[in-house]
Amino acid sequence: MNAVADTVVFFGKFLYYFLESVVFKIIPKRKKDVTGEIVLITGAGSGLGRLLAMHFARHGAILVLWDINQEGNMETCRLAKEKGGVKVLAYKCDCSDRKEVYRVADQVREEVGDVTILINNAGVVTGKPFLDIPDHMVEKSFLVNAISHFWTCKAFLPAMIKADHGHLVCISSIAGLVGINGLSDYSSSKFAAFGFAESLFLELTMLRKSKVKSTIVCPYFIQTGMFEGCATKYPLLLPLLEQEYVAQKVFNAILEEQVYLLIPKFAYFALILKQIISPKMMIALGEYLGVDTCMASFRGRTKAKELQAETEKKQE
Repeated sequence: MNAVADTVVFFGKFLYYFLESVVFKIIPKRKKDVTGEIVLITGAGSGLGRLLAMHFARHGAILVLWDINQEGNMETCRLAKEKGGVKVLAYKCDCSDRKEVYRVADQVREEVGDVTILINNAGVVTGKPFLDIPDHMVEKSFLVNAISHFWTCKAFLPAMIKADHGHLVCISSIAGLVGINGLSDYSSSKFAAFGFAESLFLELTMLRKSKVKSTIVCPYFIQTGMFEGCATKYPLLLPLLEQEYVAQKVFNAILEEQVYLLIPKFAYFALILKQIISPKMMIALGEYLGVDTCMASFRGRTKAKELQAETEKKQE
């Protein structure tokens, strides 16, 4: 096919998909039915993972809950069953450990079946200036926030491709699109998670022509224990997000098979600005929005700090 024909085909597709996107902004997509789908959520023991489990339980999905915190995970299991979960199973799994991910994945396949919706939600944050972050915590951030996605996808994606049915969900962050002061390890690991999810989405749709769907979520700071103490200068522009609000948005995006979800909507505008303004202008904008001070009062989860102290002790 020559360049002229290629160009005509491209503009035809581009216009068609543009009109399609406009139509779906006016008329929402038909939401898919998740009844009977096997949904695996990592980091299900608290926060966003727990709330997503509640949504899927109410809609008749079979839930597989993973978390390193067994007590919190069992509580999520109990709550999901109260919400009408037809089948809810909790597994203790350290997602930073490749061998453990593969071992528990084998157990899930034997006891439950092939996972059809995989939600990579588990995450850790240190919230320290770069030079104050212990080396092992840098490694931990990448292992949990990004590299674990490779292991879970390797474990469950083959069955999705074989069945030509499935859904991969990556919970990244606005910090995975824009570097945040005081979050060098978290931000870079979330960049990695976003890059992996987007690359895999393109591979599945363009190369394999697969019907396996992808949803990549980038929220601003959520009001969970994970970001306890974080502040925002102008809540109307960059609000600290309510957990249930984010959970509902993510759940709807999955049902509508939306590829990208940025929360709040101001993030779309800020991301475009980042690409066209100068670095000094970007810094001025960051200072105006309070990005330079948002981590100043960060405390994080008490349990996370205890785990960090215990890990540091073992390293000595």
